[in-house]
Parts: sequence; structure tokens; C-alpha cells
Amino acid sequence: MRLAGLVVDYGGVLTDWGPEPGDEPPLLDVLRQARRHGLRTALLSNADGPGPAPDSAFGSLFDVMVLSGEVGMAKPDERIYRLVADRLGLATEGCVFVDDLAGNVRGAAAAGMVGVHHTSVSATITELEALFEVKLA
Repeated sequence: MRLAGLVVDYGGVLTDWGPEPGDEPPLLDVLRQARRHGLRTALLSNADGPGPAPDSAFGSLFDVMVLSGEVGMAKPDERIYRLVADRLGLATEGCVFVDDLAGNVRGAAAAGMVGVHHTSVSATITELEALFEVKLA
């Protein structure tokens, strides 16, 4: 199955500035590049409250935003990964999930997604470029 969806956690992933702090965390531009390549993107966070407005600069990076506090389930429950894939219009097997917590990555893999354990910006970008076979940075 072709990988067509990029699902990312917020805290620890999108907030990682990498080795050289700049204007914004580097993975935000990776999301922009992913969308330019036709990939569907989603934010999946265990946040309690409402997320950013879909038409905000941050919200516009995603086709879908799923927050635990809004859907009544949380990572690493396999049901939340299936929910985000369904909302993207994709099978879980067509999605890559990125999180800095290994337990959440294992939950995504158990649900059928390809899991990427975020340990550094450069390693995550390298892994995503290999998986999607596109230049993202």
C-alpha cells in the first residue's frame, strides 16, 4: 500500500527546534512540503482542550486535527489511530505516525500505521523522506 498520510504529535515533535533555533520548529515546514507533495496531514494529540482553529496559520497545516479531549480516547489506544486515519480518508496502513513517546508509536504500529519514534529533527526528516520517497526539507 502506498503511504499517503502523515500524522504527527504536537508536544515534543512539532515543538522541537532542533540543533539550530530559527523562526519556527523545522517540522512545520516538513508538513508544508508534505502537503505540496499531495500527502494528507493530521495532528494527533492527547491535549485536553480545543485545538487551533482550522483556518489559523497552524491549523491550516493539517487536513485533520484529532485531540483526545474532544474525542474521548487517547494515545496509545488503537482506536484513536483508526479514527484519525478514517478522518483522513485513508487506511491505517497508508499512514505514518510520528511521536516522541515510544509507547504511542507502538500503539500506532499495533493499529497498522508505520511508526516513527522522534528522537531528533534530522533523524525524523531522514526517515520520513525515505518512507514517502520525497524531499521534505
